[in-house]
Amino acid sequence: MADDDWLKENDEDGLKDLNPPATEDEIKLLEQTLGCSLPKDFIECLKIHNGQGNMAGGIFDGAEFLSASRIIDEWSVWKELLDSGDFDDYESEPDEGIKSDWWNPKWIPFTSNGAGDHFCIDVDPEKQGSAGQIITMWHDSAERELLADSFSTWF
Repeated sequence: MADDDWLKENDEDGLKDLNPPATEDEIKLLEQTLGCSLPKDFIECLKIHNGQGNMAGGIFDGAEFLSASRIIDEWSVWKELLDSGDFDDYESEPDEGIKSDWWNPKWIPFTSNGAGDHFCIDVDPEKQGSAGQIITMWHDSAERELLADSFSTWF
């Protein structure tokens, strides 16, 4: 899944910053915490590189590729805000196939720019969408853009 050869030629620091593979226990904890199964293509990616150490800057459009533990960290912040009612009066402006929630606990962040913006795996799409589709989730914008129908397509 990860193209280490491309990184070696184009972003050697980014390649050096990638973490070793996620363990089965890390993946199991991630899915248990999130309360859902993640798409197989994303799991396969984590089994190659469990995110990055974020010492070389973000490798995906300047955003950090989150490890399993960092996904839990970022997701937990959003879940706490949702549970406390912070989004009760907000709706997003989603592309077709994405729910109009401001944030949905089945939107799994796998990148972070450090300012509350993420690319997410959407495992709870509208009926016109695809489970596992990749969407944007910006903390201060109502737009929810559909980027790809799967992680492997996006990658």
